[in-house]
Amino acid sequence: MDGGQLSNLKHHIPYRDLREYIAEVDKLGELRRVSGASWEEDIGLATELLQHSEAAPCALFDDIPGYPKGFRVFTNFFGGTRQNLTLGFPTHLNKFELSQAFNRAFKEIVNKPIPYEVVETGPVMENVVEGDDVDINRFPVPLWHKDDGGRYIGTGSFNVTRDPEEGWINLGTYRVMVHDAKTVGFYISPGKHGRIHRQKYMERGEPMPVCVVVGVDPLNFLMSSTEIPYGTCEYDIVGGYRGEAVKVVHGKHTGLPFPANAEIVLEGFCYPENTRMEGPFGEWTGYYGSPVHSGPVLDIKAIYHRNDPIILGCPPQRPPEEQSRYRAVVRSALLKEQIEAAGVPDVQGVWCHECGGSRMFTAVSIKQRYPGHATQAGHIASQCRVGAYAGKFVVVVDEDIDVTSLDDVMWAMCFRNDPASGIDIIHNAWSTGLDPSIPPAMKAVGNMTNSRAIINACRPFHWKDEYPRVNMPEPELWEKAKQKFGYLLD
Repeated sequence: MDGGQLSNLKHHIPYRDLREYIAEVDKLGELRRVSGASWEEDIGLATELLQHSEAAPCALFDDIPGYPKGFRVFTNFFGGTRQNLTLGFPTHLNKFELSQAFNRAFKEIVNKPIPYEVVETGPVMENVVEGDDVDINRFPVPLWHKDDGGRYIGTGSFNVTRDPEEGWINLGTYRVMVHDAKTVGFYISPGKHGRIHRQKYMERGEPMPVCVVVGVDPLNFLMSSTEIPYGTCEYDIVGGYRGEAVKVVHGKHTGLPFPANAEIVLEGFCYPENTRMEGPFGEWTGYYGSPVHSGPVLDIKAIYHRNDPIILGCPPQRPPEEQSRYRAVVRSALLKEQIEAAGVPDVQGVWCHECGGSRMFTAVSIKQRYPGHATQAGHIASQCRVGAYAGKFVVVVDEDIDVTSLDDVMWAMCFRNDPASGIDIIHNAWSTGLDPSIPPAMKAVGNMTNSRAIINACRPFHWKDEYPRVNMPEPELWEKAKQKFGYLLD
């Protein structure tokens, strides 16, 4: 599909909450219902199996031993054609077309947010549990990986926080570990908006109000895990994308807003002096990247939940897996936009590859216009907001390379790059303690930085017209071959 056709596509979100989303997925034939799986092992193993296959269905676990029927867990939402459903586009778009279509839609709405709307009540208020009755163990929280330090209720969740000085609301996706019936721990990487909010409260010696939203529709979850500009509330971006305001209710104890149709919400406070050991947790790098450490604790004052609540599970696994798939689609679009906004012309495509967790291996294709064009594109891709955190390799290629294809990108690296002259190294870049390649001594002193490799895999600009010809059919002839003889591959 060409750019003109994509630009005429209008997105439409056919669901308003997690239950409507599950019903839409069921219509696609991509839902599997599982009965009797245990939280101790089965749900984690089944999710691991599903998440590594892009074509795998999602799963709705019910009749979990030890819990009431109807208390469910839903996993692997972003795969198959439901990736397109999630973002509101036709199911025939491939992943690059989906990313481009999302980018066009997102650019239209990011400057036209629709503020969230406060309502008196909603389905999430069907059950309000407070005081001595608070018990997070009422929910079938899985042990996602066998060596995890505990059960993590927060994987497909987001935390709601408020900046104590500026007053704006942030939604951020951070892992949330069950400590006991009334407390959970949560890890936030340095530099993230929720971490900045927490630092401000701690500096003031004040408790930070927090709501953890567990079980929400996938669009809300995706926007909470996307690099939204500082000071912008993700609810308002979701509202703009949907074309209608997100309806929220205010927590009784914190006054923080959470979706009126959420499945489960934990409300409480994070006190400056209150910490407990958290982790380890199998992370998106495919490793237990951060050791057991003393982390902040949320003292739960209230639990709100719907009847027969559903936990949205999105545990990180070794990539490629579910998180890397949805981040690739969303982040690739946003990164392309930021590279162009920095003044780089003729950017043809960007893909944040799933094999690197959609962060550590990025391909950028350009139509070279001047000496240094490839260098400029690579450095900006590695250091703008979307690309800066936890990156590692940026490969810049010519416009004839399909950036979504690892085979194409690696072919360009092997045959258009001279390592001695075509690789730039950046030191002391913004990374994360989850990166297993950062030495323990650096982590011990809080130095969570790494280096970046900018790999120029374009034909050398000064003699690109003399570069040997490619021995592949031209695109038009290649399409003819596929149309005429594609049946041989069936």
